[in-house]
Amino acid sequence: MLKNNLFLKALNGETVTRPPVWMMRQAGRYLPDFMALKKKYDFFTRCQTPELATKITLMPIDQIGPDAAILFSDILVVLQAMQLEVEMKDNIGPWIPNPVRSKIDLEKLIIPDIEEHLGYVMDAIKLTQKELNQRVPLIGFAGSPWTLLCYAVQGQGSKTFDKAKAFCFSKPKLAHDLLQKITATTILYLKQKINSGVNAIQIFDSWGGILSPEDYNIFSWPYIQQIIDEIKNKIPVIIFGKGCWFALHDMGKSGASAVGVDWTCSARNARYLSGGQVTLQGNFDPSRLLSPIPEITEAVYKMINEFGKDRYIVNLGHGILPNIPVDHAKAFVDAVKSYY
Repeated sequence: MLKNNLFLKALNGETVTRPPVWMMRQAGRYLPDFMALKKKYDFFTRCQTPELATKITLMPIDQIGPDAAILFSDILVVLQAMQLEVEMKDNIGPWIPNPVRSKIDLEKLIIPDIEEHLGYVMDAIKLTQKELNQRVPLIGFAGSPWTLLCYAVQGQGSKTFDKAKAFCFSKPKLAHDLLQKITATTILYLKQKINSGVNAIQIFDSWGGILSPEDYNIFSWPYIQQIIDEIKNKIPVIIFGKGCWFALHDMGKSGASAVGVDWTCSARNARYLSGGQVTLQGNFDPSRLLSPIPEITEAVYKMINEFGKDRYIVNLGHGILPNIPVDHAKAFVDAVKSYY
């Protein structure tokens, strides 16, 4: 039995004494202990070593005290399992030496045996749950098929993903075949995560906002909906699309338990656009954590008042930044805990 089940109560739409809080990328680069491990082990070694992934996942639980843990991993492990080479380069980020640009490239990708290619993630889930010892729920996650296509085709991070968009618009059949292959793999991956013991799933559509609303409904949303349909009856699902305010209506009626909101969408608009019946998560500007601590506390109270304490999960509007002081991150969490 979970000692702290506020997060799951909020996902279920139950009445709570205060909203739960966690932060996207909370197990990461703003923590000195994380940076010490980063100097010793490269990125994918940290992802692929269950003991390291567990240690990193637990760091924020022990140091800042959020109401949920999120497994330390990366969305791109799915592409690696599909036999696409992915590196993490200093000062560049994700790097794919042989991006998918043709039918031959696409045919080289497999729908993998999850246990064989991603068993290390399942081992990390089991070990993390053991170490958490029922303190808080554990979130598993995946990137949306569109977001993974962006990296697979572009070959690296980008502000515009011009090559990825050009691929979709000039070779739509290939694009849809790639999206479907990623979707099939993601469904298998998330089902295995559920079997391994996560308590909720979040789908990150980090690059959904670079599409027009019309193109979003062609190249992103139908594939996310497929994933939600496959797992929503097994576990609570959160869908977060950065810059995707225009999709909040579809997200709200998708069967997901919660919808993430970035900082460009107000609480009032998010409630209205999502239909008012789904739990919302967000939407504190990550840069705002650089404000003086009293201002952080005041802004958190204001945010909760605007969203309402029920059907709401306090979070940032995107991942925490590397330059945030740990005591400011803790102040964000503590402000929620002191809300009555």
